[in-house]
Amino acid sequence: MPSGPLEADRKDTTAFARTSRPRLGPGRSGKGKRNRKYQLVASEGKVIRGPLPETGDATSRVGFGRDPGGGTDASSASGAARHRALATGKSPARPAGTGRSEWTGAPGGLRLMAQSVGIKDVARIAGVSVGTVSNVINRPESVTEETRARVLSTIDRLGYVRSESARQLRAGRSRIISLLVLDMANPFFVDVASGAERAAREAGLGVMLCNSGQSTDEETEYLGLFSEQRVRGVLITPVDPTGGNLRRFRKQGIPYVLVDRVAPSTEGCSVSVDDVLGGALAVRHLLAQGHTEIAYVSGPLHLAQCRDRRAGALQALAEAGLPAERLRLIEAERLDVAAGRDSGARLLGMSPRPAAVFCANDLLALGMLQALYGAGVSVPGDVALVGYDDIEFASAAAVPLTSVRQPAFRMGRMAADLLIEETGDAAGSHRHQRIVLQPELVVRDSSLSRRR
Repeated sequence: MPSGPLEADRKDTTAFARTSRPRLGPGRSGKGKRNRKYQLVASEGKVIRGPLPETGDATSRVGFGRDPGGGTDASSASGAARHRALATGKSPARPAGTGRSEWTGAPGGLRLMAQSVGIKDVARIAGVSVGTVSNVINRPESVTEETRARVLSTIDRLGYVRSESARQLRAGRSRIISLLVLDMANPFFVDVASGAERAAREAGLGVMLCNSGQSTDEETEYLGLFSEQRVRGVLITPVDPTGGNLRRFRKQGIPYVLVDRVAPSTEGCSVSVDDVLGGALAVRHLLAQGHTEIAYVSGPLHLAQCRDRRAGALQALAEAGLPAERLRLIEAERLDVAAGRDSGARLLGMSPRPAAVFCANDLLALGMLQALYGAGVSVPGDVALVGYDDIEFASAAAVPLTSVRQPAFRMGRMAADLLIEETGDAAGSHRHQRIVLQPELVVRDSSLSRRR
């Protein structure tokens, strides 16, 4: 940092802030210019860098500094004018005897990067008590219209934002719930998040949205973060197949609800879809089209929904009197389009090649469709294709995709409602629930080729 002249030396445009005790770096004595602190200051739409003065009273809180040209400290001489400026929204005249302008704090004047405005500042400028400001924010109906208008106007001029951390300490609980999903690139989880956010907003809460990326390690880190932040509760689609992450998290006393998973015990709520039925619906449809050799493109089988959808597919084959070997497994490393393309290449290398494919989600199916199209394989003429989730892109694909629909928005909303109930005023009467929703097969062109 420079210690000499300001990098932008323009009259009446420089704002300074300083502290009463300059912070010294390692090995510095406090003498000379090496111990000066620097600060970026916004001035008339520009950012100016300058040294902080070393003498005078501390003024960083109110936004005034000593004239760098040697003038007197303006802060003590103009406190009343400054308060009038904040109260009226008008910039006061620059104090006489100052060289460059350090006048700031009024909405029309220079803006100083100083301490944030507190509720006491609002109360002082509005001429009311701190309790009245609190009532305007939290219980506006208890304050007269005139007082409420004056306080709100002051809040707007000062740019006051209440401290959520302070409010949380007083209330004893957070207003933030966390949502941890497998893959935010998957539109299915976007719909889940939309449903959860809608329920949270109606309850006056916010949602912290996080993405585990199908990684157990990232899931562990996020659960640790939620514990540190003491969030109100967590909505989670877990990755860890052992359940160890959730067992450890449960000891923190933060409620959670499983989304797109069935809770293995009565220790928590869950909202899921019957994936065994969904897998059966997909394969029954392909069997009805005359296919008896079917490839199942799965994500990692440590994920419960991938295993359940495979179990449903095998159940449909058994119902038709066909052996389990008629379901050819292609296990992908991830549940995304790129993994679907890789799986398509593997399908093309099979001999004999199955004439029907059921994918564990629509992103895999769309990647599969790309691979087959690139190889000149007709869908549905040569290969029938079924996906899962019925995301918006399924119906918009070059060949509209048959898919098993999950009520994703509803799932997210119901999960959030359960968490809100468990962490709200009615927590004492809350009973854990395992809600299982029903899937629906949506038939489109990609699977309608009859092969007998």
